[in-house]
Amino acid sequence: MSTTAHRYEDAVARCFEAWNAEDPAARVKAVAAAWAEEGGYTDPPADVSGHEGIAAVIAAAREQFPGFEFRLTGGVDGHHDTARFSWELVSAADGSAPVAGSDVITLDGQGRIRAVLGFLDRVPAGA
Repeated sequence: MSTTAHRYEDAVARCFEAWNAEDPAARVKAVAAAWAEEGGYTDPPADVSGHEGIAAVIAAAREQFPGFEFRLTGGVDGHHDTARFSWELVSAADGSAPVAGSDVITLDGQGRIRAVLGFLDRVPAGA
């Protein structure tokens, strides 16, 4: 595997670490490791920038879906400074995955996320 492919996979792994961090302090640390300081996150319900805003969006999702974990579905594909991947939000209790999506990320020169553009492919009714 090329070092470029590792770069994309490492960035996505750090992103998932942030999204799956249950402890607020660990989440803040993981967001700082994954995103550039001026990094952003945009999906249908959110459009934020900076570590504090990103951590707040993640905290809100964790509150809405306690006991769930974000998991990669398939591989990470990328070129230049851009990568894409798909994910599911999976219940630890029963393995159900009511939410799924696809994200496109752009990276800075250090491999940290500059921007995430998220798309929701599956959402439960009323969410």
